[in-house]
Order: sequence, then structure tokens, then C-alpha cells
Amino acid sequence: MESNKLKEIAGVFFKLGLFAFGGPAAHISMMEQEIIEKRKWMSKEHFLDLIGATNLIPGPNSTEMTMHCGHERGGKLGLFIAGITFIIPAVITTGLLAWLYVEYGTLPNVEPFIQGIKPAVLAVIAAAVFKLGKKAVKNTQLGMLGTVVILLSIFTSINEVFILLGAGLIGAILFFRFNKESLKKFPPLSPFFLTTKTTAGIFALGGAVSTLKIFLIFLKVGAVLYGSGYVLFAYLDGELVGTGLLTRQELIDAIAVGQFTPGPVLSTSTFIGYQLSGFWGAVAATSGIFLPSFLFVMILNPIIPKLRKSKFLSFFLDSVNVAALGVMIAVLILMTKESVVDWKALIIVGVSTFFTFSKIKLNAMWIILIGATLGYIMSII
Repeated sequence: MESNKLKEIAGVFFKLGLFAFGGPAAHISMMEQEIIEKRKWMSKEHFLDLIGATNLIPGPNSTEMTMHCGHERGGKLGLFIAGITFIIPAVITTGLLAWLYVEYGTLPNVEPFIQGIKPAVLAVIAAAVFKLGKKAVKNTQLGMLGTVVILLSIFTSINEVFILLGAGLIGAILFFRFNKESLKKFPPLSPFFLTTKTTAGIFALGGAVSTLKIFLIFLKVGAVLYGSGYVLFAYLDGELVGTGLLTRQELIDAIAVGQFTPGPVLSTSTFIGYQLSGFWGAVAATSGIFLPSFLFVMILNPIIPKLRKSKFLSFFLDSVNVAALGVMIAVLILMTKESVVDWKALIIVGVSTFFTFSKIKLNAMWIILIGATLGYIMSII
């Protein structure tokens, strides 16, 4: 029975990894459809708790969500299987592109397909926002808090982590004031301190071997990285370009590859590792940047249900959840502005929305394929 669950986890997340275009919001939307709607591995409320908590830790949010989902279905082993199988398609694709880049100095033209996928994922994200919103917005106050988060996310440059933490604390304090139940004991956080000390010890190791040096560089980035691919660019620019290991143009090309391949943009690490030291460099960079996420999720996952037992922290989670939903809506609005730039994109959005919200309700993978196909067809019209 246990082996069947693990096989199911591997199959689900490998499939998701093959079609995971459009960034974290799209990836999480696809997971909601596959894990909650289709397979019912957990409740929507718990899925929202996982999203909220994941937004507060470093690393690629959507990849960490796959780990949480795997843990819910198959324990710690399920956590690792889910994360690895989700990453594998991106890593293999990026590795092959890295080989082509090093050997021939060029990359294949996939722009027409990407131009079709970008507007298609808007419908996928909108569907998840609609379904999760019905659970997250439990009252008028939470709705108002979510609206404030949307406005802050769109019109200010405040880091989303600060927005989420601020919303969580403000919401918890305000809502708790009207509740007379006593505050229960906060769950122990000693595992976090243990992890911090262990990580610091790893960083202190020397980097005499080239692949070890690559591993340590990407381990450090993976342990502290918050934000999008643009933030990743800033981190890697300092670590690689600033030290002369890579040119800025090579880094730009690597980030571009991470953006247009499926899965997390952190698969950029595979491309860069191959550039620096071939196959084993790619292995070192990939394992280094993703390893902290596995550790963070393994520590965080068992704590989340305990937070719900505390009234104050339950309010905090509700506030963070609605804030995370607000950030998703803000991302959807900004992506719409960037993606729907002509009549071709508008047609793709219309078709995708129809197949997402109508009685037909196609799976998100089919929406991605339809978008990519329409993008290619319209590029030759």
C-alpha cells in the first residue's frame, strides 16, 4: 500500500514537472487542481495553510509546495520523492540546453511556444484563486486585509515576505483582541536553530575541490533566497560574475533558460553548473540550491497543524493565507498586463478561460498544451 502511494506521488509530480510553466503562482494553481480537486489528498484549508507557511521561508515556493504535498501523502519519503520528481524534468531539459550552449554557443528558438503559454496560464491561476478564495476569505475583515495586500503588491516595491509577515501579525493582533480564549503555548522552534547552526557549519568548509566550491556557492544561495528569478539574478551576479567565475552575458543566458523551461527557475543552477564544471558541476549546483528547501520543509511541515491549535497563531495563519492569495491576485494582474499585449494573446486567454471555467473543465496540462500550440500557430500567421 505504501509503495503504491509513493508511485502515485512520483507519477503526479513528474507529470506536473513536465508542464509546470508560468512561475510559482501557475505551478501552485496546477497543484490545487491535481492534488485537491482531483485526488483530495488534503482539505483546501490545509492546502492554504501550507501555501501561507511556504511563502515565509526561503527557496522556490512551488517546489516546496510539492514537498509539502508529498509529505501529506507519503511522509518524509514522499516529501523527497515529490520534490525530486518535480525538479527532474526541468533539470534534464536545462542540462541538455547547457550542453548545446557549451558545444554550439546557441539555444533553440522556443519563443513562439512561450508566447502562447504565458496567456494560457492566466486562466489556470484565475481558477485556483477563485476556488481557494472561497476558503481563505472567511469574513469581511480578511477580505479587506487581502485587498490591502493586493494594492501594496501592485503599487509598492515592498518585499512580499514583509507584506505576508506584516499582514499575518496585524491580522492576528486585531482578530485576537476580540477573542477571549487564552493563548496556547507556542510550538518549540529549536529545530530551526539546529538547522541554522548546521548550515553555518557547512558554509565554513573549504572549497578546494571545484565541484565542492560550486556546491557551497549554490547551497548558500538556496538557503537565503527569497523572491523571483530577478532576485536570483542579483544573488548569482554577486556570487559568480563579481568573482569572475562567469560573464554577465552567460548569466543572463542561464536565467533566460530557467525562465522558459518547465519547473522552478532555480533549474538555472543546472545550466550554470554545467558551464562551470561540466556534468558534475551541474550535479553540484543543482543539489546545492535545492537541498535547503528539503530541509526547511521537513522541519516546517509537522509544525503547521500545531499552529492551528493556538488561537492567536490560527488567526496569524488565516491572515497570512489571505495575504498569500492577495499576492497571487497581484501576480495575476501584473502577468495579464505583461502577457495580453495583442489580439493573438487575447484569443489565447479567451480560449483558455473557456476550457477552464466552462462545463468541459480541461486539466491544466491540456490548457498549457493548447496555449503552446496556439502560440506557435499564431506566430506563423
